[in-house]
Amino acid sequence: MMDWSEPRNFKEWARRVFSLRPLVLILLILSILILEMRFDWIEQLLGTYLISTNSKRPESGAIWEIGQKTLMAQQTLEQIVTDRQAIQREAFGATSFSKIVSNIPLDHGVMLSSDHFRKLYLKLSPVIAREIASPFELLRLFSYGRLDRSYFKKTGDGLEIYLLDNQNRVLRKLKITSYLLYNIKQGEIELNVPLEDLDSFKNRIYPADSFFEALVSLPEDVRRNVVSQPERFLRISGQITRVGISDETVSGFIDLGFEIERGTRLSVIRIQGRDWAVWQLRSQIEKNTSPLSTSDSQDTDM
Repeated sequence: MMDWSEPRNFKEWARRVFSLRPLVLILLILSILILEMRFDWIEQLLGTYLISTNSKRPESGAIWEIGQKTLMAQQTLEQIVTDRQAIQREAFGATSFSKIVSNIPLDHGVMLSSDHFRKLYLKLSPVIAREIASPFELLRLFSYGRLDRSYFKKTGDGLEIYLLDNQNRVLRKLKITSYLLYNIKQGEIELNVPLEDLDSFKNRIYPADSFFEALVSLPEDVRRNVVSQPERFLRISGQITRVGISDETVSGFIDLGFEIERGTRLSVIRIQGRDWAVWQLRSQIEKNTSPLSTSDSQDTDM
């Protein structure tokens, strides 16, 4: 039976301390400590318990918040990288300046080769191309062999193009305004409608033969500023039957619509001409020809 009275002397203290029960208790505690230091079984049991109860505990605490912020940062970074890769892929496949612009978010940019820039530039009508950069200036840059790549950046009012060497030094900065982008985009559109369905050409539609007769009567520089790429129309299958001339001037350009007849199907190709040249052409046409009325247009279609 355990003696709970206070020891009266040192001998009794020693007898109680070195009795069997205290020694067994001390050995047990030492064994637990040694096993813990060797196998970390307490931590493992505690970890297993915490994992089993993790779903029931509230998501809170500094460590959890740091983990959440890290996870969100990784997801955001992955999304940014994915978006940039998608933009770059779209730019690599772009066949015009307007398609590049449509795929780049505001204040973002893409890097393209100098050869890609050259191909896009050569697809522009000469009138618009000269507004962006002089072909002689580009010839000079290409002939030096220093032009290595081009960086396209979408800005609030248009597109900026930086022509770079192989050390990313800017050789030339070009700016395409929103008006020029509009003209570039319009010049690439072929619409499957007759001319009178387009409001910009109503009551300003002329027979194609009258248009081209007036065009060839003008000086060469005027003709080129009306239709900068006549070769394009020679490659078109079908017959040009009518031409519409817009009354609206946008940044020095006027829309022209060429109606193409392919069997029973009508379509309109829109291009832009310089306003001063188109005015001279229209004045020349109207000396001998009046615009077709709606009824005349319908009779022509029949």
